[in-house]
Amino acid sequence: MTALLTRPFGDGPRPDPVDEHAPPTDREAVLLGRPMPVDRLRGWLVTLVLVVIGGVIRFQNLGVPTDKGTPVFDEKHYVPQAWQMLRNGGYEDNYGYELIVHPPVAKQLIAIGEWLFGYNGWGWRFSAALAGTVLILLVIRIARRLTRSTFLGGVAGVLVICDGVLHLQSRMGMLDIFTALFVVAAFGCLLIDRDQVRERMALAVREGWADESPYGPRLGFRWWRFTGGVMIGLSLGVKWSGLYYIIAFGLLCVAFDVAARRAAGVPRPWVGTLRRDVAPALWGLVAIPVLVYLGTWTFWFASETATDRHLVELDNIQPWWIFGWVPDALASLVHYSLHVLDFHSGLKTPENDPHPWESKPWTWPMGLRPMLYAYESGPAAAGCGEADCVRATMLIGTPAMWWLAVPVLAWGLWRWLFRADWRYASVLVAYLAGLLPWFVNLDRQMYFFYATPMAPFLVLGLTLVLGQVLGAVQQGFERRGTGLLVVSLYVGLVVANFAWLWPILNGDSITNTHWQAELWLPSWR
Repeated sequence: MTALLTRPFGDGPRPDPVDEHAPPTDREAVLLGRPMPVDRLRGWLVTLVLVVIGGVIRFQNLGVPTDKGTPVFDEKHYVPQAWQMLRNGGYEDNYGYELIVHPPVAKQLIAIGEWLFGYNGWGWRFSAALAGTVLILLVIRIARRLTRSTFLGGVAGVLVICDGVLHLQSRMGMLDIFTALFVVAAFGCLLIDRDQVRERMALAVREGWADESPYGPRLGFRWWRFTGGVMIGLSLGVKWSGLYYIIAFGLLCVAFDVAARRAAGVPRPWVGTLRRDVAPALWGLVAIPVLVYLGTWTFWFASETATDRHLVELDNIQPWWIFGWVPDALASLVHYSLHVLDFHSGLKTPENDPHPWESKPWTWPMGLRPMLYAYESGPAAAGCGEADCVRATMLIGTPAMWWLAVPVLAWGLWRWLFRADWRYASVLVAYLAGLLPWFVNLDRQMYFFYATPMAPFLVLGLTLVLGQVLGAVQQGFERRGTGLLVVSLYVGLVVANFAWLWPILNGDSITNTHWQAELWLPSWR
């Protein structure tokens, strides 16, 4: 029976051939859903054109702003650390200023830009701009897969280009754009894995052996799930917040598998998923990310002078009994990580001296409390054509998008719970994985840039809604035409809103009157 259950996807004998041209059965049709668009060439042309446009926008004048030639805001932490990594060969060793509070991956990527262009704005922002450009490509392709529409994939591309958060974070030598990149890449891998699993299930249904076992067939090795695990591991190597996505995407993958087995007519889909899929999922989405995370510390392990590298040996620290069998190097990493955890747990908001741009997570969905990264006025800001000029760089989500977050979330929740729409469910899970964990410790200092990984999923949620507004071809020309008009007007509004915010997203010189006009809400000041 085991050979029979693995025959298309393992080493067992293949069944007798079936007619590949026969129309799909109802069960196959449910499994396969709507097919991908057939305009592959046009799909890639749309993708590449938008990526080029987005790349030009991300990279233009990349060296601005600086603080008299030095980094601005939290760049002041990560840019020097990246330069130190470049000097040392991939690790940090600054004992006199031990503020190494995140894993190494993003700082190593920043160091690549510094190696290429030197210690300047272009150098320390190059990798972030490249990551932000690749993110445009990923969102377009994911939106096209979710909606089965090249047009809506293009709409998502325009939206992600015009989001102020993703735009500015792509132009800063900080970490969060890299978290967003790897999280979105992992999400895309899981979507492809979902489609591939359903294709394998549909083949089993067509060949008549999908329900030979009450647990359903084995599905073979799932390379896309494995790749998704690698991407999550890299996100964990940027910031520990990647842990939230291990949990969220693991649950999402299990839900996908249960739904596929149920659609294939497996008599016991839940038990089948537990028996056939959960152990490989734990390997692919838990063990692989942990191994990848440990791999991101390779330079640290190989060094002799990295921060806390020989902590256990030099300080004669006795590992906890459970770690008694752990090598000293790994035990040192555990203690090093505990130091980092202690820093994060102690990062509380002072009662009488809060950070002027701190925000709490309930303000993030609508971007109610943005962040001022850099500000100059007077002679240093000259260039606006008047005596009173301002150069400001503010992290702010494009209101035409972010102010719709709550209704989009509500609509997505309704579609998930009452229409069983897996597309909204998956986007909502990914979005909330970037938001809800921050409510656990509200005393901690928090900032709006923590919401960066949420932005791509807001774009995807908006795209799903716009797809419903657009309507299907079957609904008739008039309905489709009205939907196209509404979608076009909305996308135009987003582009216009982004253009209005352009000066304060890019540090352009503007008059003080113009600066005041950019600050729409009291909480923006």
